[in-house]
Amino acid sequence: MKIVICPDGEQATLLTARVMEDAIRQQPDIALGLATGRTMEKVYAALVQAHHDRGLDFSHCQTFNLDEYVGISASSAQSYRTYMNTHLFSRVNIALSATHVPDGMATDLAARCLDYEKSLLACGGVGLQLLGLGENGHIGFNEPFSAFTSRTRVVTLDPATREQNRGMFDDNLDHVPYHAVTMGVGTILDARRIVVLATGAAKASVLADMIEGPLTASISATALQMHANCLVITDEAAAATLSRRSFINHLMQHDAELQGLLS
Repeated sequence: MKIVICPDGEQATLLTARVMEDAIRQQPDIALGLATGRTMEKVYAALVQAHHDRGLDFSHCQTFNLDEYVGISASSAQSYRTYMNTHLFSRVNIALSATHVPDGMATDLAARCLDYEKSLLACGGVGLQLLGLGENGHIGFNEPFSAFTSRTRVVTLDPATREQNRGMFDDNLDHVPYHAVTMGVGTILDARRIVVLATGAAKASVLADMIEGPLTASISATALQMHANCLVITDEAAAATLSRRSFINHLMQHDAELQGLLS
């Protein structure tokens, strides 16, 4: 795991977008694993700008989103399909047929989850997976006690997650679904590269757990410690409780790859 601590959230966001842009330029037909959330909106805005200003080409990419709510149609304003269409897909040159979001309205959800896994395999797997970090330590919707070997499946959402996401549902907790479809922890770990973006003081405690804590199913993000190519991009506020800040800074200064990113 490599860690970059940026001065603020804006710089962390721009660096994340740059990592994704570089990956697309190096492998135009890359399969991207994508995340949602308020933090990611700025990442996608930066990628859209790269498309318009620097000709970043999405025409050969495929994308696979981490998750979707069960019982929310793709056309709903609250769906992650709508989120992705709004913030990225409709604003760059990618065919909608090349974009994949789990189907939360499927009659047979288990079969559709299996199909999602097959689609990932058929395209050769995710080349770069973008992740956020939930305040309870989830990645995707892999809530506490998710097995590290888990695959795409239906999960029950943690009450804390439903509370955190109520803003998407007119601030009405009763409208937030109890279930979602999510890539599993094992599915996420299959990605060849992972970049995690975590910013803000609210993420400080769980970020420290993810990076420095023991492996535990109670915090699914700790599984990322086992990934061979995971980059964590954070800001000073989120990194505030890391106990090895000085060593992280030392590594940043003497790692040629990280210095290349930061130059």
